[in-house]
Amino acid sequence: MTAATARIPADPAVRARDVQRRTVRVLMASQVLGGIGSSTGFSLSTLLAKELTGNAALAGLTGTFTSLGAAFAAIPLSRVMAARGRRPGLVLGYSTAIAGTAVIVLAARLQAFWLLLLGMALFGWASAVNLQARYAGTDLAPAERRGRALSVVIWAVTIGSILGPNLARPAEGTARALGLPPLAGAFLWSGFAMAGAALVLGLLLRPDPLLVARELRGEDAAAPRKLSLKESFAVIGESPYAVLAIAVVAVSHTVMVSVMSMTPVHMNSDGMSVTVIGVVLSVHIAGMYAFSPLVGAAVDRIGRIPVLGAGMAILAVACLIVGTAPMGSRTHMVVGLLLLGVGWSCGVVAGSTLLTESTPDLVRPSVQGASDFVMQGSSAGGAALAGLVVGTLGYSWLAGLAVALLSPVAVLVVVTVMRQGGRSAREDPAPQVP
Repeated sequence: MTAATARIPADPAVRARDVQRRTVRVLMASQVLGGIGSSTGFSLSTLLAKELTGNAALAGLTGTFTSLGAAFAAIPLSRVMAARGRRPGLVLGYSTAIAGTAVIVLAARLQAFWLLLLGMALFGWASAVNLQARYAGTDLAPAERRGRALSVVIWAVTIGSILGPNLARPAEGTARALGLPPLAGAFLWSGFAMAGAALVLGLLLRPDPLLVARELRGEDAAAPRKLSLKESFAVIGESPYAVLAIAVVAVSHTVMVSVMSMTPVHMNSDGMSVTVIGVVLSVHIAGMYAFSPLVGAAVDRIGRIPVLGAGMAILAVACLIVGTAPMGSRTHMVVGLLLLGVGWSCGVVAGSTLLTESTPDLVRPSVQGASDFVMQGSSAGGAALAGLVVGTLGYSWLAGLAVALLSPVAVLVVVTVMRQGGRSAREDPAPQVP
């Protein structure tokens, strides 16, 4: 027996544990770099759009196109993962986003708004990767630790999301040195950060967790099942818990994005400074990511359904707080946006964990891609409608409509639990693969 052979664990459980630990560490490192890449550029995208068009209303389209890009990226990325493993799909996503940063820099140089929107759609692939990475953390995680594994990967984005916007000033210096418009510098730095994330994944995410999981289950890795979007929805429809999970994830994300995207506009109209707005948004980001390990622990200890139900309730309270806040009240906005982030974390972590264990192992990547497609597509529509609602009816109406959107999901939670007779998703028979 060679030394190399001796280092390979003979026990499948030991091998799964060892690969899982390495996988989570690599994913966390890539998430930090990916978070820097996504937040550095995105934080200045609306300013670049306004500079190109002179129209604040058109500037909001950058967020819409980013979400649309992420939505349409979810399907091809999940198909690549289903065929070849997590690593190739995640690297492909970052590579596409890097191409998007190049297009955006070119758009800034040419003063071409339509080219900026194309670049933002490609840039949105990075957001899709950041979300898909959370599922890679669950491939080898034992059922009783899936929530924590998923949440730790999400938590790593916190570091990048906080660092990213603070790199805008030095990035402007880089752009000036290269003779580019100052705002283009943020996207140059985004591209470099994403290249680092792609390198970390390409070089270090070995062995691939999804392929190892298939091997340990005795599946033929050479013949994976790649489902179409329609087939994925058919699989989801076979499991009441999967239907509930995808509804919770989509609505949680849509409510969060819709309210958060218009909060800076509302606060600015109330006379609050850019500094105060920045603090409120930083608190919101902390609510989204910083508490995710605690949320993941709760998901594993208390249960998926209680935590996602709590997430719906917290989101509703957050919307009511910001929607009824007195004019100029910083305290209401800080508390409301913090709870908006925490509610999102509960819904996404619990919902994603529930979806993972409610679908067959063989087609899980395709189903996860379908979920992210719905999640990003619905949030893109929500962000677009949010601007219309605030422009015509006001911010309070937006908050009220967000609460109304949560109500059907709350009913679905109750109906699903009653119909399943208290059985957990892990106790349900696996749905049939079409």
